[in-house]
Amino acid sequence: MTMIYKAFSKKLIGEKYEKVTRTLLICLVVFLGLYMGNFRISAEPSILYLTVTAFTAGVMWQSLSSEENAAYMKNLIMLPFERREFVIFYIVALGVYTVFTKTSILLAVLLAVTDQSGMEILGIILCIGNAVFMTAAAFSLKKYWYGVILWAVAALAGIFYCGNSPWFFMMAAVNGVWSFFLLRSGDGYAFYVQGSKHKSKMRECRHGCVWRYFYRYMNRHKNYWLNTAVLWCVACVLPLFFRQMEIKFVIPVGFAVLSLNTPICILLSCDPALEQAVRFLPGQRKAFCIPYCLFIFGCNLIADVIFLVSFQIQAGGVTVFMAASGLFFALQSAIFSVLLEWFYPVRGWKIESDLWHHPRKYIVPGIMLLLAGAVGTAPGILFLLVDLLGFESFVLLVLCWKHS
Repeated sequence: MTMIYKAFSKKLIGEKYEKVTRTLLICLVVFLGLYMGNFRISAEPSILYLTVTAFTAGVMWQSLSSEENAAYMKNLIMLPFERREFVIFYIVALGVYTVFTKTSILLAVLLAVTDQSGMEILGIILCIGNAVFMTAAAFSLKKYWYGVILWAVAALAGIFYCGNSPWFFMMAAVNGVWSFFLLRSGDGYAFYVQGSKHKSKMRECRHGCVWRYFYRYMNRHKNYWLNTAVLWCVACVLPLFFRQMEIKFVIPVGFAVLSLNTPICILLSCDPALEQAVRFLPGQRKAFCIPYCLFIFGCNLIADVIFLVSFQIQAGGVTVFMAASGLFFALQSAIFSVLLEWFYPVRGWKIESDLWHHPRKYIVPGIMLLLAGAVGTAPGILFLLVDLLGFESFVLLVLCWKHS
């Protein structure tokens, strides 16, 4: 059954673990850069435990839900296999991928900017292992979703309230053993994601078929809606963290932060069939790119409106100029995202988690932060940026109508 582990690990991290080696080198550079910068923040152990647990569990769930993994697993489960060994080696392979290529980067940042004792580091390691096995066990029992939700809430509440207590280690150990026990009694078929990969059929765009595509695609990938809903919730609470800052800097920075909605900005990268159709079928650039830009703009605008309303309720002082800034940032980030997807789509990824955590996701929010700093320093510069927006819109229109 080690062949099961080798099959999945070769797909996820390379035959000679080259993806792990590359990621660990990046982690070393990040750690040394932050540590030598002598930047320190104070954080309770419970916050550190909660952060690594939530992040690892989220990435692990994405990996388990991957349709690319499902297609790969379909070929393996047609062969005779031992139920327990298949489950354990499959989870170990996904756990190695999650911990050493995703969580390791977060861990490098946390270890560089916070001070921990040996026991706290041990607690972090225990939380990471716990998150891997608990998420896998919860995924295998997802048809009992109500029980899974209660289990997850209880685990997170236990970390938050007992993370600073000596009882935490015993609680985490018991939870980890229980998760491992559930996995040993699980079935490999429970990890197979049913359903074929979504196929895109791009026709001449009449009667809003592209909008139906967006609706169906988002309904099929409900985690995309969940990510968008979480971002809107962040827009509600973001003013709480900005109360002590000057309002002319706060509002543009908030708009920049809310542009980080990765799932809706990678629709071409995550569906190669759609990208091929858009690029090669006649008339599809105009048919797809403009509605796609408006779709991202609409999602961004809702988040910005929620942020402005929340800020007005909590602090007040929102002006018409700030509302116009929100309109500019929402449209600007949408145009940037579409142009980035068209000219630099992400290729060569193995599973969807690679897309969600690709460094490219920070390019548009980074540009928005720079623009936010410019607008906050000199509000009049917004009019120059509007001229830039007009030029980019012209480029997008030329791109869409060329050869249409």
